[in-house]
Amino acid sequence: MPGPVPTAFRNRLLKALPERTLAALAPLLEPVTLPRRDNLAEPEAATPAVTFIEMGLASVVATGLRDGETVEVAHIGPEGVAGFHLLLGVDRAPSHTFMLVPGTGLKASMADVTRMMDEDREFRRLMLRYVHVTQLQISYSVLANGRYTLAERLARWLLMCHDRLEEDEMALTHQFLAQMLGVRRSGVTNEIHVLEGGQVIKATRGSIRILDRPRLEARAGGSYGVPEREYRRVIEGERLAL
Repeated sequence: MPGPVPTAFRNRLLKALPERTLAALAPLLEPVTLPRRDNLAEPEAATPAVTFIEMGLASVVATGLRDGETVEVAHIGPEGVAGFHLLLGVDRAPSHTFMLVPGTGLKASMADVTRMMDEDREFRRLMLRYVHVTQLQISYSVLANGRYTLAERLARWLLMCHDRLEEDEMALTHQFLAQMLGVRRSGVTNEIHVLEGGQVIKATRGSIRILDRPRLEARAGGSYGVPEREYRRVIEGERLAL
């Protein structure tokens, strides 16, 4: 549901834009409420707008061509924008982007985004850098799925949620986690019990609370951290020690 355009933004991409660019973009943004399961980009259908997420969490899911098998490949929260293929001049994508955790956002039509990409160098520069970071996140999802254990992948997934929601308690079921990770529910349940036993998380019915983030990062190992560091470097200009 549309509402008034905020004068201050929570979206980190918007906050990283120069004032002149943000002033040109702001009138083009339509505030919206984003309920759970809201479709932000449907597979093989024209995407009418990008969505800068202010609150909440979206998932990008890849689906097999004939068998319908699915696995999550990326998260988008207040650090990013859903429908990022529009930034490249592509009107649709085979992946599915929808809200995992309800929230709010700011939509900009494909026509307006295309014009901003053509006319504003700083907008184009930052948006393309975001696409770069998202591609890196997807590549690390491939790495995690292929080379890391379920325990490490689960830890990575929880950390990525925690980064974007900025809340220790998250409404997540074992079945939903299994679907997102592309594994059996029993495997997720076993790993959650291990994390609980180590007092890293606390799981209740339909909810997981992070108790010890540093230890959760240690559990994730090398599967987590590189895309996050790259975002801070290329989007927010943070100088990072190698």
